Amino acid sequence: MITFSEAQIMAWLSPILWPFLRVLALFSVAPVFSMRVIPMRVKIGLAFLVALCAQGVLGEQPVISVNGREALGAVAQQVAVGLAIGFSVRLVFAAVELAGEIIGLQMGLNFASFFDPSSNAQISAVARFFGHMAMLLFVVINGHLLILMAVVKSFDRFPVNGNFLQSLAQMRLHELGASLFSSALWIALPMIALLLFVNLTMGIISRVAPQMNIYAVGFPVTLTVGMLGIAATLPMLEQPVLALMQQAVDLFAAQR
Repeated sequence: MITFSEAQIMAWLSPILWPFLRVLALFSVAPVFSMRVIPMRVKIGLAFLVALCAQGVLGEQPVISVNGREALGAVAQQVAVGLAIGFSVRLVFAAVELAGEIIGLQMGLNFASFFDPSSNAQISAVARFFGHMAMLLFVVINGHLLILMAVVKSFDRFPVNGNFLQSLAQMRLHELGASLFSSALWIALPMIALLLFVNLTMGIISRVAPQMNIYAVGFPVTLTVGMLGIAATLPMLEQPVLALMQQAVDLFAAQR
């Protein structure tokens, strides 16, 4: 009769179990992977496939028994690192959506808002449009492959050792959060300057021709110029999104 000891079983399962938990935590919050249209069984199967295929590049993984005291810390560490990677990518989309909110405020379209089920909040039409454009750009630039590379590379910087607090201290997510607002303003800056010029022009016209109803003319003009400006500046969205994605990946893949 063939028998296996607990040590042998854990030696087989441990190299796959901990990467599987980290990838599964990533899939629960990362864009595209966390979409509700993807069944949970598909996410679990894909996470297991990624963890299995990554064995060739992960190297020697520590063997941690699920019955030991280190198992709880190891589970918390894998979940925290996976959630942090997905959250950092979410911040990239938040920066683009914040730029859309600023542009929509300048265009006067912030009253046209919709309920966003992913954030459980109201989001303007312009912000949702920029969010969809960022999602399409994310797929085009192979962002889904980039975050899979980041989660595999994260085992070099955050090895499986059960040290949950040390991993939290090394993530430094505040660096990406600090660049959220500056990147949003960077994306929205051309439109802000364009619409500011339009508003100044409309103000001068209202002073030169007081009999003109500036409120009836100003909104269509601002809306038309805003639409044309978005169409002209949308091709420039690729560079800031790539820069933010690279910064998010470097938080987990780069060695410091």
